[in-house]
Amino acid sequence: MRQARNSAALWAATGNSRGHEVIRRRSFLAVLGGERAGTRILLQEPDPDAHELAELTELAGRSAGPVDVEDPFSSTDLSHLGMRNWQMPIMVRPPAPVPAPAMEVIRVQRAHELQTAEQIVIEGFELTRFTPYRPGEMFPTTLTEQPGVDVFLAVLDGEAVGAGVTVVHDGFGSHYWVAAPSAHRSRGAGRAVMLGSLAPMANLPVTLTASRLGRPLYESLGFTAVTSSTWWSSQ
Repeated sequence: MRQARNSAALWAATGNSRGHEVIRRRSFLAVLGGERAGTRILLQEPDPDAHELAELTELAGRSAGPVDVEDPFSSTDLSHLGMRNWQMPIMVRPPAPVPAPAMEVIRVQRAHELQTAEQIVIEGFELTRFTPYRPGEMFPTTLTEQPGVDVFLAVLDGEAVGAGVTVVHDGFGSHYWVAAPSAHRSRGAGRAVMLGSLAPMANLPVTLTASRLGRPLYESLGFTAVTSSTWWSSQ
């Protein structure tokens, strides 16, 4: 439930900063983007009723671009949408001290820093929908002005080598979009980003949804898998 709420906070902030329509219902939040950003739907309850499910289906069907649905409860069958699906673990870290990172980690404050983080995330997650690159399309300049949202960069020898986003909402923290350029993977950039961005949230429980490759790192930082989230995607 906490992961659901924090994901909704992130995507509402992202949608608002992009100027996209944000729809809130009891059981889901939807952000309606354009041809490249697509539609993002986040289930907020494990039991959407027939009317909510019909609206969700209609929103997915008329999307101008790709559709992504996140179900942290893994309880709603969306196979009728004809999309592929997979599961990833939701992990939680209790409040605890955070060691210092091995490299400098900065909180993004300037437009060029945000663009650097944006490019790292697009490359790291292979978000081909955002290529060719258009500055500010994924991370608009107003993103870090949204309540509870921060973007971080890991810097080594003057070069940005990792990026990540955090959200603090209702007493919980969450991590998103932790990435490193291909030239710096498996060289400590991801760990540095995590440590540097965890530090301001050390007194909070923190959640994240882990990829298979990222899970060992998160476990080493004190995160424990508690359940599985089901993701559906048209791509």
